Amino acid sequence: MDVFKAIKTRRSIREYQEREVEEEKLQRVLEAGRLAPSAKNIQEWRFVVVRDKETKEKLAQAARNQAFVAQAPICIVGCATITDYRMTCGQKAYPIDVAIAVDHMTLVAVEEGLGTCWIGSFFEDQVKEILSIPDEVRVVILLSLGYPSFQPPPKPRLPQEKVISFDRWGW
Repeated sequence: MDVFKAIKTRRSIREYQEREVEEEKLQRVLEAGRLAPSAKNIQEWRFVVVRDKETKEKLAQAARNQAFVAQAPICIVGCATITDYRMTCGQKAYPIDVAIAVDHMTLVAVEEGLGTCWIGSFFEDQVKEILSIPDEVRVVILLSLGYPSFQPPPKPRLPQEKVISFDRWGW
C-alpha cells in the first residue's frame, strides 16, 4: 500500500475483533514510531505496550470509561521523557514529536490491516499510576490497536481552498 492510500483509508476505530495482533505486525508498527523524526533528534518518546486485559480495563476507566480501550488487543501509551525543550518557534517539542511518531504508527497499522484510535481523553495521573510511570514523564496519548470490526465511512474534510493558501495568509 502506498502512503497516500494509507492516509486516505485510515479511520478512528472504536470496535475491534477478538483477534490477537501478530508479533511481526506489532513490531512493524512500533518500528515506524521509533524511526520518526523529532526536534534536534531528541527521540524523547517512549511507548508502553499494554496487552494485559486487567491493565487495559484500568486504562479504559482512566480514559473516561471508553470501553474500546479495553476491547482492543493492544493499547500503546505514548510518553515523553524530555518535556522542557522548546523549539525556536516557541512550541514545546515533546507533544509534537510524540504525535509524529504515533502518526507513523497509525499509517503502518493501516498497511498491516490493523486499526487504531488516538485517545487524548484520559486522566494522566491515573494512567501514570496504573503503569508506574515516573512523575517527570508526560503521558501524551493512548493508541488502541487491533483488527477493526468494521471500516467506518470517511468523515467530512474541508476543501483545500478552506485550509491552504499560497505565499500569505489567505482567509
